Amino acid sequence: MPTALLSIEEARAAVASSCALLPAEPVALEDAAGRVLAADVRAGADAPAFDNSAMDGFAVRSDASSGPLRIVDESRAGRPASRPLAAGEAIRISTGAGLPAGADAVAPLERATEADGRVTLTEPVAPGQHVRHAGEDLRAGAVVLRAGTSLGAGGLSVAAAAGAGALSCARRPRVAILCTGDELRPPGSPLGPGEIHNSNGPMLAALAAQEGAEVVAVETVRDTRAETEAALAAALGAADVTIVSGGVSVGPHDHVKPALEALGVAQRFWRVDLQPGKPTWFGARGGQLVFGLPGNPVSSFVTFALFARPALRALQGAQPLPPRERAVLTEDVPRRARTQALRVRLDAADGTLRATPTGAQGSHVTASLLGADALAFVAAGEGVAAAGEQVPVERL
Repeated sequence: MPTALLSIEEARAAVASSCALLPAEPVALEDAAGRVLAADVRAGADAPAFDNSAMDGFAVRSDASSGPLRIVDESRAGRPASRPLAAGEAIRISTGAGLPAGADAVAPLERATEADGRVTLTEPVAPGQHVRHAGEDLRAGAVVLRAGTSLGAGGLSVAAAAGAGALSCARRPRVAILCTGDELRPPGSPLGPGEIHNSNGPMLAALAAQEGAEVVAVETVRDTRAETEAALAAALGAADVTIVSGGVSVGPHDHVKPALEALGVAQRFWRVDLQPGKPTWFGARGGQLVFGLPGNPVSSFVTFALFARPALRALQGAQPLPPRERAVLTEDVPRRARTQALRVRLDAADGTLRATPTGAQGSHVTASLLGADALAFVAAGEGVAAAGEQVPVERL
């Protein structure tokens, strides 16, 4: 297979061409947070279904005189007035309560005085004043949410208002995470000579869950060919997407690539013009995707964000790539032999989007992830990308 470095865009295109939309399934509205719609949602009826009051006050006719109006009934939320409104009358009304027949406006409490069963308006009311009209929010039959929408709190509220009790959503991609290395120990456990805590496992699991994935396994795999192949075989049997950290280079203890080849996973690319993250590997077996990410934690984070995250979104029918913006560097950045993906903080206090690196940018410096809300891309070359220069950024 060719081993020339692919650009980030070429590698992303290879991933995108391998992603097939997962099948849809019905999901109860209360369980649909974070899911991606597989079909449009249409309003089943007008919302609101009836004219109602936007204020606590009195339902009146807009041609009412300033003289006292007799209070003849009350309209409460869920309990409409029992009679229509006639000239010379007012009906007490609560916010959200149905507007009685015959009324066309609401006088708020603070614009009325009440005494002896009558109310006097302190100022005239206009037709439609403080009235929410039927269908003002949603119209029956209108598309209110499009397929591909990731459902947050606002989307769930709209779906409920539209009358939906269950939604057609793409199945959540099943993800298995394998962290390779004899040196890895569980977080919190004592360390022996040369050992480190496995920070990639919880990090990658959290990143996958944030993209709506169902994480079915997070395992540590020792650096032997037999254990590597067995773990990969089990992952491929359980997951749509397998994510491996470490073991994808060319050292004598890097067994991931030959094991994947033996299991029938076809390599789509290996090595990307990227720092950190050059030895990223990607392959597929049928509709199953496998990402081989570098073992250094920051490299794993960056390559997940650039390649695995778009795949998890595409499998669910969501927009895979965040929009690229332009931001101004706040400090000089030395250029390198490969395109750099800097972890940066963004701010726009002066109206200009600015990118500030989050400290040292080495692939082993996990502290650079703290406070990072975007990746800034600095093209390869000599010299520096100077403070004030505009660079592309993608929000994390």
